[in-house]
Parts: sequence; structure tokens; C-alpha cells
Amino acid sequence: MEYAKIVAVTGLPGLFELVSSKSDGAIVRSLEDKSTKFVSSRVHNFSHLESIEVYTVRDNVNLVDIFTAMDSSGEKLPDEKDNAAVKKYFEKVYADLDFDRVYSSDMKKMVKWFGVLKSNNVEIKLREAAPEEELVEEAAPVVEEKATAKEEKPKAAKEPKEAKEAKEVEAPKKKAAPKAKKEDSEAGDEEKKEAAPKKKAAPKAKKEDADGAEEAPAKKKAAPKKDAKK
Repeated sequence: MEYAKIVAVTGLPGLFELVSSKSDGAIVRSLEDKSTKFVSSRVHNFSHLESIEVYTVRDNVNLVDIFTAMDSSGEKLPDEKDNAAVKKYFEKVYADLDFDRVYSSDMKKMVKWFGVLKSNNVEIKLREAAPEEELVEEAAPVVEEKATAKEEKPKAAKEPKEAKEAKEVEAPKKKAAPKAKKEDSEAGDEEKKEAAPKKKAAPKAKKEDADGAEEAPAKKKAAPKKDAKK
């Protein structure tokens, strides 16, 4: 049984072996009664023992360091229900423990967990990290990709300048449009001037009509002469 697979579950006593993980929880096996069950992550939280740290008067240490000191001390485990005996035990086994921040309940839990691990013949050690050479080789492609991306950026920056120069070359061609408009306006003005005298001929016809209207009363005035002869 691997130490890396041992977890503590909030709300449940003892330790468990992580059998499999699911999206909504995990299947665990109890190290005490060997029962297997599903534990929902919506109700409980899981803590790997290898990720737990303990307060000391110096820097924090991993729980493995405490278990290792307990294993090598040769001291008999105290009664986990006796607070004074538990504290006295850790003063001998790990004197650098910060007893102001590590409570009696925490020390009792460490004593109980250590007993369970020893009874299940679990080798108390952290997982070995990958060699540094392998990590460097894996990281190398990422560095090369970043360098390639930086080299491609200046190429992309040149495109707007070329497009700008093309626009400046085409700009004078577009300025010829106002000349055509000016010629059209001048031609339109000449057409309007030529059309204007034709419209002024209309009043002459009206004047002839007016003269005709004046001649009509003269003819009507001859009628009284005929009446005088009768």
C-alpha cells in the first residue's frame, strides 16, 4: 500500500486508501475495517497525508518528518485520550513542534494515524520527484515555441506599413474625381444659360393676347350706331 494514496476524509474517523476518483467524489477503502464505499465531494473534503504540513518553531515541516521522528525515537505511543501524556510524548520525540499552534486534538490525531499506518505496514515516505534532467528536456520545447512566436511578431508588424504605403500611392488617383465634378457643373451652368432665353419668349405671346383683348371692345362700340339708324 502506497503512502501517496492514503487520505483523510473530513467528518469520517481514521484513514482511507484512495481506490479511484470520480467527478463528484471518490471510492475509498478504510484502513481499519477494510470496508469500501463512495464518498461524495459535495459533503466531504479529502486530504492526502503527503500534502499535510505541521507548524514548528522554525519552518513548517511535512507530516512525514513527524512520523519519521516518531518511528525512529523508539518511544511507546501514549494513550491518545490523555492530553498531558500526548504533549509530553511529542516534547521528547519532536521538541521543535510549535505547541501554541499545534493543538492537542492535532497531536492525538497524529498518534492515531501513526498507529494505523504501522498496523497496515505502510511505508512512510513521499513520492520521488522526477529527475531534473528530464524536467529540463521537457521544458525545452516550450522555450523554443516562445522564441518562434517572438520572431514572427515583427513580420506581422510590417504588414500595416505596406498597406499604408499602398494607400498613399493610390490616394492621388482618387483626387481626380473633383475635376470631373467641376466640369460637369460648368457644363450644367452653360446648359442653364442657353435654356434661359427660351423661357423668356413666353411673355411675348402673353402681350399679343393682351393686345387682342384690347381690340375686342372697339368692335363692340359699333353696335350703337345701328340702333340710331332704326
